[in-house]
Amino acid sequence: MYFILKEPHQAGSGHILLPRQFCGSDYFLGPKGLKMGSFLPAVAEQLLADIQRTYEDTAHIPDDLLIALTFVLGSCVLPALDLVDRRSVSRLSSPSGRSVFQVVGGSGRVYTCLTSCHFCPCPSFAYAVLHRGGALMCKHLLAVYLSQAMGVTQQDAVTDQHMTALLSRGTLP
Repeated sequence: MYFILKEPHQAGSGHILLPRQFCGSDYFLGPKGLKMGSFLPAVAEQLLADIQRTYEDTAHIPDDLLIALTFVLGSCVLPALDLVDRRSVSRLSSPSGRSVFQVVGGSGRVYTCLTSCHFCPCPSFAYAVLHRGGALMCKHLLAVYLSQAMGVTQQDAVTDQHMTALLSRGTLP
């Protein structure tokens, strides 16, 4: 269940849909962000879990979840959904148990994303997440999380040598 919350004492302020467990007088999202900043990653994680649950049951993502995801993660949501629709996300696994995700970006460039440490080598991640700190993730990482939640990630096996090369150089030999 999601609620529409308004920032207290400010008429016309921004709205956001929050999961029930984050609702209360001390937790709200407004145009200036979450007042309890350390909960923002938990909100994004909860939204992705809700998307997975709902998608498994209905094979679509309801508008309220998309609106909430867009409010929390910003403008990367629609491009990420486009990458998922184009089946641009692959999970590469090696016999040793290591795995990474590769996302073919809109320009055709392949980005190797590491969900274990929440990293993408794209310029947007470097600037918006690492340098400026105003975003949680780029469209490539979000596409990985969404494709996993929707069960549409392509699965590919690679050798341990290929995985080593991929992790050390960022490309397959």
